Amino acid sequence: MNKRTISVVITDLDNTLFDWFGIWYRCFRPMLNEIVRISGVPEQRIIREIRTVHQKYGTTEYAFLIEELPSVRRKHPNGDIRVIYDAAIEAYRENRRRHLRLYPTVMDTLASIKQAGCLLVAYTESVEFYTNYRIRKLGLDGVIDVVYSPPDHAVPEDFTPAYPPETYTFARTVQRHTPEGEYKPNPKVLLGIIGDIGAAKDEAVYVGDSLHKDIQMAQAAGVLDVFAAYGRIQEKEAYDLLGRVTHWTQEMVERERSAAAQNITPSITLKKEFAEMRAHVHFVDFGKTGE
Repeated sequence: MNKRTISVVITDLDNTLFDWFGIWYRCFRPMLNEIVRISGVPEQRIIREIRTVHQKYGTTEYAFLIEELPSVRRKHPNGDIRVIYDAAIEAYRENRRRHLRLYPTVMDTLASIKQAGCLLVAYTESVEFYTNYRIRKLGLDGVIDVVYSPPDHAVPEDFTPAYPPETYTFARTVQRHTPEGEYKPNPKVLLGIIGDIGAAKDEAVYVGDSLHKDIQMAQAAGVLDVFAAYGRIQEKEAYDLLGRVTHWTQEMVERERSAAAQNITPSITLKKEFAEMRAHVHFVDFGKTGE
């Protein structure tokens, strides 16, 4: 097998380095159950209201979700909603603490890539706060050199952070933002990232779990693509719930369906684990690809 020599690894995060979908469901479902229990509002109504809030802020991870649900606000017009629904908030946080972990072989493989001198870059569509939290908790601050994500959603005017600002910032990883309103599979965003870090596309590889968003984007940009097949979503009940509360607009859904109809064949497929990368790619010091 002829290995490609690469000095820049650009990787998706969610369902590529860790099981975002599984974590989301194991956090969101208990929180939803508690919202329904405490409020007494039917689940179907709560779900409809959640989707409206998610679409308003363009994310399926909105930290102030409960306070913005109309049914909850009507139920407690003068109450402190965060106190009343503390059990729902804690159910989410406890399950996040319990389930957030990297896929097997990810840390060892990233460490070997770093040791070779490669530049490690992450590109995700999750907003800055949650991306930052997960990278730090997963021990990737400083392992990943630069992370590109959308900026955070707006926060309520009366919100007071519980911790000082340095609690939410990286110690070593550099945080940068993707262009507002631009989403995968736009190849211009990927090429913009490559240009921003001072690399050439022929010395980079892009890794992701979605044929339609990640692999299609990399191929359109002329960048070596690697499909993380092990990250595919397989839990139907959980996926159905995500679809009912997603921030995706109908336009985004139709665009995904259109892409799904295309026949996309990855250049490289990782069937079982991230470590399979080493069988396909020769990693070298950044900037020395042609030597």
